[in-house]
Amino acid sequence: MSFPPDARPAPFSRSDYKTLGLAALGGALEIYDFIIFVFFALTLSQLFFPPEMPEWLRLLQSFGIFVTGYLARPLGGILMAHFADRLGRKKVFSLSILMMALPCLLIGIMPTYAQIGYFAPLLLLALRVLQGAAVGGEVPSAWVFVAEHAPAGHRGYALGFLQAGLTFGYLIGALTATLLAQLFTPAEILDHAWRYPFLLGGVFGVIGVWLRRWLSETPVFMAMQEQRDSAAELPLRTVLREHRLALLPAAILTCVLTSAVVVFVVITPTMMQKTFGMSASHTFALSSLGIVFLNIGCVLAGLVVDRIGAWRTVMLYSLLLPLGIGLLYGCLISGGDWVGLAYAIAGLGCGVVGAVPSVMVGLFPARIRVSGISFTYNIAYALWASTTPLLLIGLMPWSPWICVMYCAVMGAVGVISAGYFGARMPRSAGSAVPGVCAGS
Repeated sequence: MSFPPDARPAPFSRSDYKTLGLAALGGALEIYDFIIFVFFALTLSQLFFPPEMPEWLRLLQSFGIFVTGYLARPLGGILMAHFADRLGRKKVFSLSILMMALPCLLIGIMPTYAQIGYFAPLLLLALRVLQGAAVGGEVPSAWVFVAEHAPAGHRGYALGFLQAGLTFGYLIGALTATLLAQLFTPAEILDHAWRYPFLLGGVFGVIGVWLRRWLSETPVFMAMQEQRDSAAELPLRTVLREHRLALLPAAILTCVLTSAVVVFVVITPTMMQKTFGMSASHTFALSSLGIVFLNIGCVLAGLVVDRIGAWRTVMLYSLLLPLGIGLLYGCLISGGDWVGLAYAIAGLGCGVVGAVPSVMVGLFPARIRVSGISFTYNIAYALWASTTPLLLIGLMPWSPWICVMYCAVMGAVGVISAGYFGARMPRSAGSAVPGVCAGS
């Protein structure tokens, strides 16, 4: 089991379900604001760059602006993590969604290249930087917030459910794109309808802020305040001085998690249109199906964590990742009729997305937990997610199997890393969320 012998599983109370549900729903709305960009990358590449530019270069630059949001994550994440460890999880948890929604709204109303020339892509780039800073604070704060609220023995399930909520934001984005593709012609989308999903993101932001008003501070942070155990110095300095051994496994497993998200959610829908010739509506529908099963896969992975432990679960799902992606691309390349089923299986195989957070929250003690996770997660995610899409898109003409080969390598990295570090880290790390002084 993934909890200490002296901590018996406690059932979820109504308050626990309320906290988990509100956290997951707010996270879904925020992730929608961040990811909707990628579903309209082809459209945005035509609107925000010179028409005489080659199509492949416009698309590459559009994805370049998208991944710039990842590069901005470390700075925003580190700053917000500092205040989360010093002032409380809830305050930062609520602020991040507002920082995400406002740029999304501004993208929906901003002028294009035809109206203001090169100022359009520059303004788009600036807004993506703000969104990257916001999501850099959202994910680590959400993991810690939910983990510190969850009953002992159910933290894997709680974090898996949260990850399902975050990935549900991808689903909202895919469904929105599917609906627009059915309601409007390509010319209408290019003319004005592309703005609607970004305007909707602004509305989601207001709803998210309202929802998080009802959340309470975590018991762990409240206990730290009572014991005056909050970080006396800059939390990140404590992380770098006292917890360096936890940084490497946290960074490596973040790269494994990132690889699953990038290939399954970011790269594959675009490649289905550009490389395999699928229509936008068919692509978005299949992507929506796949994300539904990714949500289910995250919850199942969380349940497995509570049964066999986080490290073993990461090893298991690192093996399943390349198998699922391999099946999906095998169907796409062969032009078979079972692409929908393959997409669903691949979504279940990406359950490593739901398992890694359980390792991460156990690697750092409570007083610097958000800072420790945020530092490693955001830097690793930024570097990996900013380079991987461009690399895979560039290599796709060389071989349509490139995403499968990439996932096979990252799956092996996940298995080896979880096996090695799982045997060497403290017993509490990666299994349960320690209390106020745990992990120190």
